[in-house]
Amino acid sequence: MKDNGRFNIERCCTNAAQAIEALKAGAARIELCRDIAVGGLTPSDDEILRAAASGIAVNVLVRPRAGDFVYSATELGKMADSIRFCRKAGVNGIATGVLRRDGSIDVDAMEFLMKESEGLSVTFHRAFDECHEPFEALEDIISLGCDRILTSGQAESAYEGMELIAELVRRAAGRISIMPGAGITPENLPAIAAETGASEFHGTRLALH
Repeated sequence: MKDNGRFNIERCCTNAAQAIEALKAGAARIELCRDIAVGGLTPSDDEILRAAASGIAVNVLVRPRAGDFVYSATELGKMADSIRFCRKAGVNGIATGVLRRDGSIDVDAMEFLMKESEGLSVTFHRAFDECHEPFEALEDIISLGCDRILTSGQAESAYEGMELIAELVRRAAGRISIMPGAGITPENLPAIAAETGASEFHGTRLALH
Protein backbone atom coordinates (compact mmCIF):
# COMPACT_ATOMS: atom_id res chain seq x y z
CA MET A 1 0.00 0.00 0.00
CA LYS A 2 1.19 3.50 -0.81
CA ASP A 3 2.34 5.44 2.25
CA ASN A 4 1.19 9.06 2.42
CA GLY A 5 3.16 10.28 5.42
CA ARG A 6 1.32 9.24 8.57
CA PHE A 7 -1.92 7.97 7.06
CA ASN A 8 -3.00 5.27 4.63
CA ILE A 9 -6.39 6.17 3.20
CA GLU A 10 -8.98 3.81 1.75
CA ARG A 11 -11.80 5.68 0.03
CA CYS A 12 -15.23 4.18 -0.54
CA CYS A 13 -16.19 4.45 -4.23
CA THR A 14 -19.05 3.26 -6.42
CA ASN A 15 -17.47 3.49 -9.87
CA ALA A 16 -14.20 3.77 -11.79
CA ALA A 17 -14.46 7.55 -12.17
CA GLN A 18 -14.52 7.92 -8.39
CA ALA A 19 -11.59 5.49 -8.16
CA ILE A 20 -9.50 7.71 -10.42
CA GLU A 21 -10.51 10.75 -8.37
CA ALA A 22 -9.46 8.92 -5.19
CA LEU A 23 -6.08 8.11 -6.72
CA LYS A 24 -5.53 11.75 -7.61
CA ALA A 25 -6.57 12.78 -4.10
CA GLY A 26 -3.86 10.62 -2.55
CA ALA A 27 -5.81 7.55 -1.47
CA ALA A 28 -3.81 4.34 -1.32
CA ARG A 29 -6.74 2.07 -2.03
CA ILE A 30 -10.50 2.06 -2.65
CA GLU A 31 -13.34 -0.11 -1.46
CA LEU A 32 -15.65 -0.57 -4.43
CA CYS A 33 -19.34 -1.10 -3.74
CA ARG A 34 -22.82 -0.02 -4.80
CA ASP A 35 -25.85 1.18 -2.84
CA ILE A 36 -23.97 3.05 -0.13
CA ALA A 37 -27.32 4.12 1.32
CA VAL A 38 -27.85 0.58 2.65
CA GLY A 39 -24.27 0.19 3.80
CA GLY A 40 -22.90 -1.03 0.47
CA LEU A 41 -23.48 -4.12 -1.67
CA THR A 42 -21.40 -6.10 -4.15
CA PRO A 43 -20.85 -4.04 -7.31
CA SER A 44 -21.50 -5.32 -10.82
CA ASP A 45 -18.89 -7.37 -12.65
CA ASP A 46 -18.48 -4.61 -15.24
CA GLU A 47 -17.81 -2.01 -12.55
CA ILE A 48 -15.25 -4.28 -10.92
CA LEU A 49 -13.39 -4.63 -14.22
CA ARG A 50 -13.44 -0.89 -14.87
CA ALA A 51 -12.19 -0.08 -11.38
CA ALA A 52 -9.47 -2.73 -11.62
CA ALA A 53 -8.13 -0.87 -14.67
CA SER A 54 -8.10 2.52 -12.92
CA GLY A 55 -4.56 2.32 -11.56
CA ILE A 56 -5.44 2.19 -7.86
CA ALA A 57 -5.58 -0.84 -5.56
CA VAL A 58 -9.19 -2.05 -5.39
CA ASN A 59 -10.87 -3.98 -2.60
CA VAL A 60 -14.34 -5.15 -3.59
CA LEU A 61 -17.18 -5.33 -1.09
CA VAL A 62 -18.69 -8.81 -1.10
CA ARG A 63 -22.14 -8.41 0.45
CA PRO A 64 -25.05 -9.92 -1.49
CA ARG A 65 -27.93 -8.04 0.15
CA ALA A 66 -28.87 -5.40 2.66
CA GLY A 67 -29.84 -6.27 6.21
CA ASP A 68 -28.07 -8.55 8.62
CA PHE A 69 -24.87 -10.51 8.05
CA VAL A 70 -26.31 -13.98 8.65
CA TYR A 71 -26.29 -15.73 5.29
CA SER A 72 -27.87 -18.86 3.87
CA ALA A 73 -25.89 -21.52 2.01
CA THR A 74 -27.23 -20.12 -1.25
CA GLU A 75 -26.06 -16.62 -0.36
CA LEU A 76 -22.64 -17.91 0.65
CA GLY A 77 -22.42 -19.61 -2.73
CA LYS A 78 -23.12 -16.30 -4.46
CA MET A 79 -20.45 -14.63 -2.32
CA ALA A 80 -17.95 -17.30 -3.33
CA ASP A 81 -18.82 -16.70 -6.99
CA SER A 82 -18.17 -12.97 -6.50
CA ILE A 83 -14.82 -13.68 -4.88
CA ARG A 84 -13.77 -15.95 -7.73
CA PHE A 85 -14.65 -13.20 -10.19
CA CYS A 86 -12.60 -10.71 -8.18
CA ARG A 87 -9.58 -12.98 -8.34
CA LYS A 88 -9.91 -13.27 -12.12
CA ALA A 89 -10.32 -9.49 -12.40
CA GLY A 90 -7.00 -8.95 -10.65
CA VAL A 91 -8.20 -6.73 -7.82
CA ASN A 92 -6.21 -6.22 -4.63
CA GLY A 93 -8.69 -7.78 -2.25
CA ILE A 94 -12.19 -8.08 -0.85
CA ALA A 95 -14.15 -6.85 2.16
CA THR A 96 -16.70 -9.22 3.65
CA GLY A 97 -18.05 -10.60 6.91
CA VAL A 98 -20.42 -13.29 8.17
CA LEU A 99 -22.03 -13.56 11.60
CA ARG A 100 -24.03 -16.15 13.48
CA ARG A 101 -27.43 -15.25 14.88
CA ASP A 102 -25.95 -14.91 18.36
CA GLY A 103 -23.72 -12.04 17.19
CA SER A 104 -20.50 -14.06 17.00
CA ILE A 105 -18.27 -14.59 13.97
CA ASP A 106 -19.45 -17.46 11.76
CA VAL A 107 -16.02 -19.04 11.63
CA ASP A 108 -17.09 -21.95 9.41
CA ALA A 109 -18.64 -19.68 6.79
CA MET A 110 -15.67 -17.34 6.92
CA GLU A 111 -13.23 -20.23 6.49
CA PHE A 112 -15.14 -21.20 3.34
CA LEU A 113 -14.86 -17.65 1.98
CA MET A 114 -11.21 -17.34 3.03
CA LYS A 115 -10.33 -20.41 0.96
CA GLU A 116 -11.93 -18.76 -2.06
CA SER A 117 -9.99 -15.58 -1.27
CA GLU A 118 -6.53 -17.14 -1.40
CA GLY A 119 -4.09 -14.60 -2.83
CA LEU A 120 -6.35 -11.64 -2.04
CA SER A 121 -6.18 -9.19 0.84
CA VAL A 122 -9.22 -9.67 3.10
CA THR A 123 -10.91 -7.01 5.22
CA PHE A 124 -13.53 -8.10 7.74
CA HIS A 125 -15.98 -5.25 7.26
CA ARG A 126 -18.37 -3.47 9.61
CA ALA A 127 -20.33 -6.62 10.38
CA PHE A 128 -17.79 -6.49 13.22
CA ASP A 129 -19.73 -3.60 14.71
CA GLU A 130 -22.69 -5.91 15.32
CA CYS A 131 -20.64 -8.50 17.23
CA HIS A 132 -21.76 -8.95 20.84
CA GLU A 133 -18.24 -9.72 22.13
CA PRO A 134 -15.79 -7.56 20.15
CA PHE A 135 -12.63 -8.92 21.75
CA GLU A 136 -13.63 -12.52 21.12
CA ALA A 137 -14.51 -11.52 17.56
CA LEU A 138 -11.10 -9.90 17.19
CA GLU A 139 -9.35 -13.16 18.06
CA ASP A 140 -11.59 -15.17 15.73
CA ILE A 141 -10.88 -12.82 12.83
CA ILE A 142 -7.14 -12.93 13.49
CA SER A 143 -7.25 -16.74 13.53
CA LEU A 144 -9.01 -16.72 10.16
CA GLY A 145 -6.08 -14.85 8.60
CA CYS A 146 -7.87 -11.62 7.66
CA ASP A 147 -5.63 -8.62 7.02
CA ARG A 148 -7.74 -5.93 8.67
CA ILE A 149 -10.96 -5.08 10.45
CA LEU A 150 -13.06 -2.10 9.36
CA THR A 151 -14.87 -0.71 12.39
CA SER A 152 -16.51 2.37 13.86
CA GLY A 153 -15.79 1.03 17.33
CA GLN A 154 -19.42 -0.17 17.52
CA ALA A 155 -20.58 3.45 17.58
CA GLU A 156 -22.36 5.74 15.12
CA SER A 157 -18.99 7.13 14.00
CA ALA A 158 -15.35 6.25 14.44
CA TYR A 159 -14.89 9.48 16.38
CA GLU A 160 -17.47 8.35 18.92
CA GLY A 161 -16.00 4.85 18.97
CA MET A 162 -12.38 5.88 19.50
CA GLU A 163 -12.08 4.25 22.94
CA LEU A 164 -12.98 0.78 21.68
CA ILE A 165 -10.92 1.22 18.52
CA ALA A 166 -7.88 2.14 20.60
CA GLU A 167 -8.35 -0.97 22.74
CA LEU A 168 -8.70 -3.14 19.64
CA VAL A 169 -5.46 -1.70 18.26
CA ARG A 170 -3.74 -2.42 21.58
CA ARG A 171 -5.02 -5.99 21.77
CA ALA A 172 -4.29 -6.68 18.11
CA ALA A 173 -0.64 -5.84 18.84
CA GLY A 174 0.29 -5.78 15.16
CA ARG A 175 -1.34 -9.13 14.34
CA ILE A 176 -4.03 -7.43 12.24
CA SER A 177 -4.71 -3.87 11.11
CA ILE A 178 -7.62 -2.08 12.78
CA MET A 179 -9.02 0.40 10.25
CA PRO A 180 -11.43 3.04 11.64
CA GLY A 181 -14.31 3.99 9.36
CA ALA A 182 -17.64 5.89 9.51
CA GLY A 183 -17.86 9.64 9.76
CA ILE A 184 -14.14 10.27 9.30
CA THR A 185 -13.33 13.65 7.78
CA PRO A 186 -10.07 15.47 7.04
CA GLU A 187 -10.84 17.59 10.11
CA ASN A 188 -11.26 14.76 12.65
CA LEU A 189 -8.78 12.31 11.13
CA PRO A 190 -5.74 13.61 13.10
CA ALA A 191 -7.59 13.28 16.41
CA ILE A 192 -8.80 9.77 15.60
CA ALA A 193 -5.31 8.72 14.56
CA ALA A 194 -3.74 10.18 17.70
CA GLU A 195 -6.31 8.63 20.04
CA THR A 196 -6.47 5.16 18.48
CA GLY A 197 -2.98 4.51 17.16
CA ALA A 198 -4.46 3.25 13.89
CA SER A 199 -2.60 3.82 10.64
CA GLU A 200 -5.27 2.99 8.01
CA PHE A 201 -8.53 4.92 7.67
CA HIS A 202 -11.68 4.45 5.59
CA GLY A 203 -14.06 7.11 4.34
CA THR A 204 -16.01 8.52 1.43
CA ARG A 205 -14.45 12.00 1.38
CA LEU A 206 -10.97 11.54 2.75
CA ALA A 207 -8.12 13.05 0.75
CA LEU A 208 -4.52 13.91 1.46
CA HIS A 209 -3.99 16.63 -1.15
